[in-house]
Amino acid sequence: MAKTVFLFSGQGSQYVGMGKELCEAYPDIDVYARASEILGFDLAEKINNSTEEELAQTVISQPAIMATSLVAFEIMKKNGVEFSAVAGHSLGEYAAMVASGVLSFEDGFKVIKARAAAMQKAAENSDGAMYAVLGKTAEEIEEVCASIDGYVVPVNYNSAAQTVIAGETAAAEAAAAKFAEMGAKAVKLGVSSAFHSKLMQPAAEEFEAALNEMNITFNKPAVAFYSNLLGAEMTEFDGMPEKLAKHIVSPVKFTSELAALQAEGYENFVELGPNKVLTGLVKKTLKGVNAVNVENEKTLGKALELFK
Repeated sequence: MAKTVFLFSGQGSQYVGMGKELCEAYPDIDVYARASEILGFDLAEKINNSTEEELAQTVISQPAIMATSLVAFEIMKKNGVEFSAVAGHSLGEYAAMVASGVLSFEDGFKVIKARAAAMQKAAENSDGAMYAVLGKTAEEIEEVCASIDGYVVPVNYNSAAQTVIAGETAAAEAAAAKFAEMGAKAVKLGVSSAFHSKLMQPAAEEFEAALNEMNITFNKPAVAFYSNLLGAEMTEFDGMPEKLAKHIVSPVKFTSELAALQAEGYENFVELGPNKVLTGLVKKTLKGVNAVNVENEKTLGKALELFK
């Protein structure tokens, strides 16, 4: 039987009304209500009735995307779909930790509440931007970033065709202009700062201190857990506050994770959560695999066809 990995969506994939169809189709799944109690605000209300700008705020978008991903996850489980690995893109690793049992549901939302608060604060106090660069290799992108005055670095290795850069706004803009001169496309991302770069160091420190104070339990996962930090399977789960803090300021090695998953024989890549960014990255990166997403009734139906 084909091996299945569940993938969990990252920040920036949110949209108003995400998850609504799935919740209406499966009213007994109470992820939003349970998460709201921990977060201290009504998650479903924010998701369904916010403006795009309000929903994009890190303190709202991170728990909202995570909860929407976990709604899709619970539905797939309810439909008897078996999986033997998880992976997430940046924020998505937290839904992956809950899905694989590294974190309990309650601890998962306590942790994401602390992370989102620390990252929003750091974003408000720093001047940063991110661009997705298309049409250049990771090596070419690294070279251009190194040639720019100021701080800008590659931070998300998403696919052979796309690498995201982040840094100080002026330096990131200069790099984007240089790529345009070279005939490559650089698309500004709708995020509030330079995530996964050293500009997030204050957030990393604040988050690590919060985790140590909270005394969260990190368990061994029930399935294989693939890590952005390693670009491979993570097998050691000690020192997690330090690892999760490091994750905030380190590149996302997503292409390496996908290659490692394919090498292990994974054929079904199922993205759980809003939009289908990761599904697109899988299709661009891997040949001969099935890539589907679950975010509404239509995509759920299509995904379940794969497992009949």
